[in-house]
Amino acid sequence: MISDSDVFSIGRFTRTHGIHGEIELQFTDDVFDRGEADYVFLKIDGLYVPFFLEDYRFKGSESALFTLDGIDSDTAARELVGHTVYYPLDARPAEDEETVSSLRAFTGFQVLLVDHGALDAEAEAGDEEGEGGLPTLELGTVRHVETTTANTLLTVETHDGEEVLLPRHDDFVVDYDLRARLLLLDVPDGLIDLND
Repeated sequence: MISDSDVFSIGRFTRTHGIHGEIELQFTDDVFDRGEADYVFLKIDGLYVPFFLEDYRFKGSESALFTLDGIDSDTAARELVGHTVYYPLDARPAEDEETVSSLRAFTGFQVLLVDHGALDAEAEAGDEEGEGGLPTLELGTVRHVETTTANTLLTVETHDGEEVLLPRHDDFVVDYDLRARLLLLDVPDGLIDLND
C-alpha cells in the first residue's frame, strides 16, 4: 500500500480541456517529464490511486494537458478536477536527488529555521560547535513559490494555519534534503515578525 512518505505533490488538476477527457495540470515540478514512472497518483477516499499516463503536452511553463488511461470523456475528467497530483518518490530521476531543477520544487517542503536563541545560549555556555548540528525550529510547510516577482517568495503555512511570506535568497538557504522534503533556512532575526 502506498503511504504519504512514498509520494510527493507535483501539482493539481485545475480543469478539463475539450470533450475527450484531457485534463490540465498546474504543476510545481515537471518530474513527470524527466522521471521513470508512466503514472501519477491521486488521493481518493484516503487511498493513493494510480492513473497511467497515455500522453501529455505542455501548455506553458507551469501547466500541461494530460490524457489518462480510462479517462476518455469530459465527464470522467471533471471528477478529477481539484485533486492534488502525486508522483512516486522512488521514480524521481537521480539528478533530482542532488539538485533542485526549479524553485517550485520546494512546494510541500517542511521548513526548519536555525534557532538563533539556542545558538546564543550555546555560545554563552562556551559550546562553540554545538552537539548534533544546528538547533532548529519548525516553521511549517511551503504552500506556494512565487517566482513572478523581483524577489522569489515562499508562502509557508505554519502549524497553526497562519501564512508567512519569506524571501527565497541563497544566503538564507543552509541546506535542503529532497528525499526528506526538508528546507533549512537561516533568516535574519525579526524577518518572521514582519508578517505580523
